[in-house]
Amino acid sequence: MSEHANGGIVSLIAGSGPVVVIVLLVLLAFSIVSWAIIAWKFGFVRKSMRESQDFLDSFFDLQHADKLFAASESYRNGSLPKVFRAGYIEYSAMRDRSASKLRERIMLAVKREVNAESKRLTRMVPFLATVGNTAPFIGLFGTVWGIMSSFQNIGLMKSASLAAVAPGISEALIATATGLVAAIPAVMGYNYFTQQIGQIERDMEDFAPDFVDSLLNQ
Repeated sequence: MSEHANGGIVSLIAGSGPVVVIVLLVLLAFSIVSWAIIAWKFGFVRKSMRESQDFLDSFFDLQHADKLFAASESYRNGSLPKVFRAGYIEYSAMRDRSASKLRERIMLAVKREVNAESKRLTRMVPFLATVGNTAPFIGLFGTVWGIMSSFQNIGLMKSASLAAVAPGISEALIATATGLVAAIPAVMGYNYFTQQIGQIERDMEDFAPDFVDSLLNQ
């Protein structure tokens, strides 16, 4: 039995050519960064949704804007509380203006905060899509390069036996497998966060006009 077969995957990677090793290192880096983003964004998005829901309960229980603002300080990570605070601060600064001007200024402040919160929520998420789209092709490149090297070795050895071909092909296919290992969690994470962030954005868009109306009519 060959040394590669005895050594398993570690031996195959160690015996790979420099290009394949570089491809594997790039894919490993992609995978590590992707998992770090998934772990970070999962906690970030989950906390935002939980605190937004808790704030909504307070919003319907407390009708006075000053009390709501004080209550919102307990939900510093929620998207809806951030939108509320932005609108309330503008309302407090401009409450002596006419109703139409006041509404315009509050809506502008709320819109700015909604856009800013959307950017915060989606930060680093596109990287997951990039990994999901490119990692399989990077892995495939490593595989093609490895197979080319194997055929060159076949020519030098003047032998096309299975024992001569199999180790090189196995080394090359590791790159494709690694590309898929990096891509699959990234794609799943991207789809999950896109759905969750989209829901938060819709909640903010629905909340903004109702909040402004209640603020001006209190």
